[in-house]
Amino acid sequence: MGLVIDLTKAKNIGHDMRRAARAEEFKPYDDAIAKQIPGQAEGAEAARQAIRDKYAAIQTSIDAAATPDEIKAALGI
Repeated sequence: MGLVIDLTKAKNIGHDMRRAARAEEFKPYDDAIAKQIPGQAEGAEAARQAIRDKYAAIQTSIDAAATPDEIKAALGI
């Protein structure tokens, strides 16, 4: 018998990794959003929406994963 991986726990770990990566990508835009800097806030929000869309697709892939390798593939690792 080989190693048994709890897929639910693996997905939870994958989602934690996804959230951390998304937060890192948001950081460059946080200041412009927080301060509502004219001329920058709109562009920052558009960039943040693109990041949200990217990570929503990754979330869907993790949720649909049937193996740990599929989770890794969704995360790009």
